[in-house]
Amino acid sequence: MTTPPRLTDRPALTQHRARARMDQARFLHDEALAQIQERLEEVNRSFTSPAIVTAHPEIWGNAIESARIVADGETLALTEQAHDLVIHAMTLHWADDPVGQMVQARRALKPDGLFIAVFLGGQTLAELRAVLAEAEAKTRGGLSPRVAPMGEIRDLGGALQRAGFALPVADSTPMTVTYANAVGLMHDLRAMGETNALANRDRRFTPRALFAQANALYEQHYHNGADRIAATFDLVFLTGWAPDETQPKPLRPGSAKTRLADALGVPELKTQDPVRPPHD
Repeated sequence: MTTPPRLTDRPALTQHRARARMDQARFLHDEALAQIQERLEEVNRSFTSPAIVTAHPEIWGNAIESARIVADGETLALTEQAHDLVIHAMTLHWADDPVGQMVQARRALKPDGLFIAVFLGGQTLAELRAVLAEAEAKTRGGLSPRVAPMGEIRDLGGALQRAGFALPVADSTPMTVTYANAVGLMHDLRAMGETNALANRDRRFTPRALFAQANALYEQHYHNGADRIAATFDLVFLTGWAPDETQPKPLRPGSAKTRLADALGVPELKTQDPVRPPHD
């Protein structure tokens, strides 16, 4: 088995989280929590042994009654087949091995147990990523990683399947948040504990000129016309079920008993029938 490349400097991430001020910038967690609760209501099932993987128990600790709170890390403190619900809350974007995290969650689920993950992905901070790259190229003549890579929604359903989940679903909720300037955005990222903790980040001192340049570029390229700049956050949701014999399964090809044309109430074209264009 190959070891995934190291994405995150865990000591730095832990330090950033310890300095976080979530009471100042918890809007992403609040939105994620509200949507998780809505999705659980739609499932219409009572869960008796839930677990929540999170780095922020102060927010998620009371999200679900009697839920066990588990710290995020390379190895999750989850017991095999001990839970009927596992929620991975707003930490998967920092995982070196996201599929490995999902596998651990799937093993912790009882048959037909539910897994839900919510994390940052897609186009999150695309604007900040672009202006930092341009500013660094202008001030330092090169680029260094400053924003964590974000998983694309088209790849994430496949990741659920690789982890062994049945009935996988991946979707996202894009959010646009406005700020007076880029400094305000970076202040919120610090308050969230979401500043740069990449393992291969540039460790040199960052000159003030770089951030001044980035702030100017942000206002130039992403001004929203009301003396504000726009920042994109994508909340990605992954849902899957631990496999169970009671779950619905796709029909075998050719096993249908009703023709699609009959169900739609339209004539069926034979393969040799030409498709004629409509008359004027």
